[in-house]
Amino acid sequence: MKKRLALLALVAGLGAPIQVASQTAPRQVDRAQLMRDVTILASPGFEGRLAGRPGGVKARQWLVGQFAQIGLTPLGTNGFVQIFTFADEGVQYLGGNVVGRIAGTSPRARLIVVTAHYDHLGVRDGRIYRGADDNASGVAAVLAAARHFRDNPPRHPMVFAALDGEEGGGSRENGAKTLVETLSPATMALNVNLDMVSRSDANEIYAAGLYHTPSLKPILEDVRARAAVKLLFGHDRPESPGGGQDDWTLQSDHGEFHKAGVPFVYFGVEDHADYHKPTDTPDKINPRFFGDAVDMIMDAILALDSRLE
Repeated sequence: MKKRLALLALVAGLGAPIQVASQTAPRQVDRAQLMRDVTILASPGFEGRLAGRPGGVKARQWLVGQFAQIGLTPLGTNGFVQIFTFADEGVQYLGGNVVGRIAGTSPRARLIVVTAHYDHLGVRDGRIYRGADDNASGVAAVLAAARHFRDNPPRHPMVFAALDGEEGGGSRENGAKTLVETLSPATMALNVNLDMVSRSDANEIYAAGLYHTPSLKPILEDVRARAAVKLLFGHDRPESPGGGQDDWTLQSDHGEFHKAGVPFVYFGVEDHADYHKPTDTPDKINPRFFGDAVDMIMDAILALDSRLE
């Protein structure tokens, strides 16, 4: 995610106790599994998961194993893997999305596409940028959603994608662009994108995209009312001349869906002190916030699946 660091929000949140809403959504996910998945993806052995490099390829192979174990149907050009090429400083590399599908119970329903990028910044000056929150957390949430819908078939057919190439290095959002072109915008009802969902001292997470698709707001207002985290709406409109919130509309993989005319909901937290630093490690994650946030995201996907045309 390429948001500017929200210093005022960060300073205000430091040291503040997490406030838990009195009315909470039911728990949908295995919270211990969430942390196991993040810890594996953010482990030093994956070398920061830089797109097209050995650590990124190793992470991709691990994700293929997870998709197969869950029981998804492959949707890539080579099994679960969807290869694309990109150039970085004149060198050609191969990126690779990991993509699977679950059939829906409604034959006429369009796709809901749940995405999160698994690549990160690799190794710089001898230090591994492990990317626990950015974005092993989002990928772990995608895996949790896939496990749920494997056992509880959705109304809409769903595509689950761990995308490569979001962080740059010559490959900025090529993974998302490749997926959008493969699926065709006309087949998609919605993209739900997850990028940084495990850390907030203020117990807050944003849902962006409602400015562009206001019809989604009543659905997510109901989700917000029962969430154990504070679900905020915003970060999805042009900045006013005097300042205000950063516009995240094009700041992660959902931007490629938006440019193709596909509605999106993007869930993500504000930047924190470890954003794009080697210190973004699993031990910095608050498991309670992470679990509550992913439970809320699951509740949102269930509500969207139920209420969207």
